[in-house]
Amino acid sequence: MATGRIPGPMKTDLPLLDPSGPAPDAALPLTDPLPRAGELERLGKRLRHQVGQAIADYGMIEDGDKVMVCLSGGKDSYTLLDVLLQLQRKAPVSFSIIAVNLDQKQPGFPEHVLPGYLRSIGVDFHIIEQDTYSVVTRVVPEGKTMCSLCSRMRRGSLYTWAAENGITKIALGHHRDDLVATFFLNLFFHAKVSGMPPKLLSDDGRHVVIRPLAYAAEADIARYAQLKDFPIIPCNLCGSQENLQRKQVQRMMADWERGTPGRIETISRALGDIRPSQLSDPKLFDFLGLRPG
Repeated sequence: MATGRIPGPMKTDLPLLDPSGPAPDAALPLTDPLPRAGELERLGKRLRHQVGQAIADYGMIEDGDKVMVCLSGGKDSYTLLDVLLQLQRKAPVSFSIIAVNLDQKQPGFPEHVLPGYLRSIGVDFHIIEQDTYSVVTRVVPEGKTMCSLCSRMRRGSLYTWAAENGITKIALGHHRDDLVATFFLNLFFHAKVSGMPPKLLSDDGRHVVIRPLAYAAEADIARYAQLKDFPIIPCNLCGSQENLQRKQVQRMMADWERGTPGRIETISRALGDIRPSQLSDPKLFDFLGLRPG
C-alpha cells in the first residue's frame, strides 16, 4: 500500500463559484487562437464556474466533509482533482480532499506515475492494491464486455475503503457527456428513462456519491488536461473494446454535435427539466385521477 499524508489548505473565505466575473461563454474550441497561457486561464475559469455551480445546485460539498476523489489516471479524474483543489482554497466551507486510486494490477500498469504526481502537488492520497484485473479476465469470456463486472468490483473496493476511513463524499469524474450518454444507453438498450445523477445515495445507503463535473463538456476537459500536461495513464482493460454500446452512443452524439453544435448541451439541460405529466409513467403522475377542472 502507498499512502501520502501531506496537509493542504483548509480554511476558506470566498464562495465556491468563481467570483472574478460573469459565467464563461460558449464551449472553447480546441483550435482557440489565444496563446497557451491565455487559453488555459479561460478554460480553467469556465471549469471552475461549472463545477462550483454544480456543487451549489446539488449541495455536493458541506462544511466538514472529507471528500474522496477517485483518481483513475485519466483526463476526467485529473481535471476533477485539479479543479476541486482550486475551489477548496476559495470555498466558504472547510473540507478536506484525499485522492484515492485503485491499482487493479493490470499488466504493465505504471504504478509509480500517480504517487509521483500526487506528491508533486502536495495532496493527501492513498493507493488501494487489489488484483481485480485477473478476476475480470478470468470470469468474462474473451470478446465480451468487461465494464459491468469491473465497475462493480472497483466500486466495492472504493466504497469499502471509504467506509473504513470516514469519507463523507465520494467524488467521481463523470462529466456532462457521460450523463447524456447514460441517458441514451438506458433509453435505447434498457427501455427506461433514467440516467446518471449528479448526486446519489449508494444502494446500501452508506455513501453519498457526487459528480462535480456534471456541467462540464468532455471536449473542454480533454483540452484542459492537455494544457495542464497531466500524466495520463490509459486503461487497457476496457478501452480497447470498440464494440461497447456506450461507444455506439458516443459516436451518435459526436455526429449530432458536428451537425448541430450545442445539441448535447440542450439535452443536458433537458435532463434537469423533467415534466412527469408529459410522459407516460402512472407511478409518477396520477393519470387515473385526472379530471376536468
